[in-house]
Amino acid sequence: MANYYSRSPPPLQHPVPTHPTYIPDPPSTPVSPQGYQRYTSSPPGPVPPQPLYVQATYAPQFRAQGHAPQAHFQPVPGPQGPVIPDIASAWGVNPATAQFGMQLGQSAVAAGQEYVQKNFGGLIPLSSLKQHFNVSNHYVMHKLRILLFPWRHGPWTRKVRRSEQGTTEWQPPRDDVNSPDLYIPLMAMVSYVLLSAFTAGVQSRFDPRILGVSTWKSIVVVLVDFLFVKLGCYFLNIQGSSPVTDLIAYGGYKFVGVIVTLLAGLLGSGTWLYVLVFVYTFCSTALFMLRSLRSVVLPDIVNAPATVGTVTQSQRSRRVTFLFLVATSQIVYMGALARV
Repeated sequence: MANYYSRSPPPLQHPVPTHPTYIPDPPSTPVSPQGYQRYTSSPPGPVPPQPLYVQATYAPQFRAQGHAPQAHFQPVPGPQGPVIPDIASAWGVNPATAQFGMQLGQSAVAAGQEYVQKNFGGLIPLSSLKQHFNVSNHYVMHKLRILLFPWRHGPWTRKVRRSEQGTTEWQPPRDDVNSPDLYIPLMAMVSYVLLSAFTAGVQSRFDPRILGVSTWKSIVVVLVDFLFVKLGCYFLNIQGSSPVTDLIAYGGYKFVGVIVTLLAGLLGSGTWLYVLVFVYTFCSTALFMLRSLRSVVLPDIVNAPATVGTVTQSQRSRRVTFLFLVATSQIVYMGALARV
């Protein structure tokens, strides 16, 4: 029994880690005899502002032999480093080449905008072009109702506002239904081209060239109408006439009546319905042009944004005649567009 109590206990054996994680120590950090780093509560040195994460891989034979593994390190950019998009790499493009292409594209766009502003800014100001597309859903529906039923609308006087420079200018279409816009004419022209091709297809005479012919015919009609009004204002010495965008907008509203006429022709109810709808849309378009262009041909001195001077009785008579001539000429333009 005495020998049993006098026997010393067996020595303690610490478990050996099967998957050691080895990170090489800096020269100033003490290393244990087994080759592992002694971890402390504080880092041995200052932390860099953009650390690099270290990814180590080991050979499996080192773990079996118990030696210190030879780690292969691969630096990975930290979360605060520069982020390079992987889209270019996914397509097999060098990121530097992709970045250079983006910078080159931005420079080309800026040069194109500068060229347009320099060469066409005086003819069609970009600010005025942007204002004519400032529309809303309520304005579009109200404007279409005026184009189809102009005798139910009033008043026709455009509204003005005072700008930041202290001058008066017309309100945008969103705030004034009497203001011309370019959204409805542009959408109506595109719809007319597509509807012309559809009408030709229904009549079994579709040809892809109809799209090009309809587009060029639309552009020529708008340009002829614009030149006719512009030259009339020039020869009648109308001061402070509307800009180019306003006259093009007024000339593009006729496509709404032409579209209604073509839709009536697709109903197949005979020629009488087509002719009746054409006469009605022509009268509504002529009345709309007569009332809308009055602010251009006979501008109101009180509401106009610029001083237009006095108008004699003979000048007023000639301008009224020209205004009626512009209104009645719409039957020629609409007749040419309605024939597809």
